[in-house]
Amino acid sequence: MKYFNLHTHTHFCDGKNPPEEYVTQAIDLGFHTLGFSGHAPVPFENHFAIKDKKLEEYFQTIGNLKLKYKGNIQILLSLEIDYIAGITKDFDEFRKQGDLDYVIGGVHLIKNQNQEGLWFIDGPYQKKYDEGLKTVFNGHARKGVEAYYNQVLEMIATQKPDIIAHLDKIKMHNKNRFFSEEEGWYKDLVWKILKFISKESGSIIEVNTRGLYKKRCDTFFPGPEILEQIHHLNIPITLSSDAHRPEELNEYYGEAVALLRDIGFREIQYYNAKERVPQSI
Repeated sequence: MKYFNLHTHTHFCDGKNPPEEYVTQAIDLGFHTLGFSGHAPVPFENHFAIKDKKLEEYFQTIGNLKLKYKGNIQILLSLEIDYIAGITKDFDEFRKQGDLDYVIGGVHLIKNQNQEGLWFIDGPYQKKYDEGLKTVFNGHARKGVEAYYNQVLEMIATQKPDIIAHLDKIKMHNKNRFFSEEEGWYKDLVWKILKFISKESGSIIEVNTRGLYKKRCDTFFPGPEILEQIHHLNIPITLSSDAHRPEELNEYYGEAVALLRDIGFREIQYYNAKERVPQSI
């Protein structure tokens, strides 16, 4: 089976290598498609997103690779765009600026409507997650989780991303310490989003393997129970490794496909140019 990856980070953002190194690795792996999705610029100091002054260079670099490797592998241009209401740009601004093939929407920083600051839920450090919950939400995990899922829902409704990144990312550094995914209120939040996606959005949900291979989580994003609900609702999915290094491009793909087949999925989605197409698994 030939694979693809639509979620890839290079040295333009928080990835580690130049884009061409990912292309040559993808060709060696037999990939038919590789999509680059650097973190879109955000209007505050950070260490993960592409800088505004480097964005055009990023677009041009990926465009040049499309031409150079045409006939060997399909290269696609995208951004993973953060959504924080009242702070980040509309996704359509980036779509038009880069003539993007697709966009990935993600929430990594959670806003409290009643308090200043942003809770950063990503990155390698559990301590930063804990400190952010305490500072921005006064340690109230349920309020923070509710804010996360409401922010994700608002992103889907207003920005209409082609792909929704790591839907239940909020669990990564939790480790069942502050809340349980088995609690009714938590399940209700997820179900509300899934029902909206199935009826209103047209977005694809990403099955993201990064939490497992980085040993930051014991399941994929999203986990098996949510994947079963996604299958029940006939929501389309895609598969990615959220690679930050070339050697991560197909990490845990075999395990992910096996799980998806067991649940009942028979296809995943990718992009052929700007058109979404299915691939059997």
